Amino acid sequence: MNLSAVEEEARREIGVRLFTVLAWLPGRRVLHRAHTSHPDQYPIGGEKSVEIAADWLDRCINRQQPFFGPDAESVRQVFADHALIAELGCGSVINVPVIGADGATLGTLALLDAEHAYGPAQVERAVELAALAAPALAELVQRLDDNQEDS
Repeated sequence: MNLSAVEEEARREIGVRLFTVLAWLPGRRVLHRAHTSHPDQYPIGGEKSVEIAADWLDRCINRQQPFFGPDAESVRQVFADHALIAELGCGSVINVPVIGADGATLGTLALLDAEHAYGPAQVERAVELAALAAPALAELVQRLDDNQEDS
């Protein structure tokens, strides 16, 4: 399933105002934007060095556990771009790791919607959707790694 199809499933089954997929590139310790519902604000190919809260990185990337922020305050505490997130009408976030067949973290799905739009059932479904994104994200991570080696 391609990442656009995963986004459509997320819209249909969970609801999103903002949806992004970030590829984790451990050799460079960056998150590379692989897919986005808002390319003007969050362009494909954009990268974030790990300026994200260390707790978030440890939780989603290292321990492979979802992060759930039910309200705007939890978004503000974790994301440097919280003002833009709020401008887009988002105040609730679910981040789930995308795990490859080898057990390594390939990246994350980020689903954002209005404050208090999500609960435990939506987090659980997002975890299931992350598994559907794994093959497409694995292919992208491999291409990015290959390009890095070529440069």
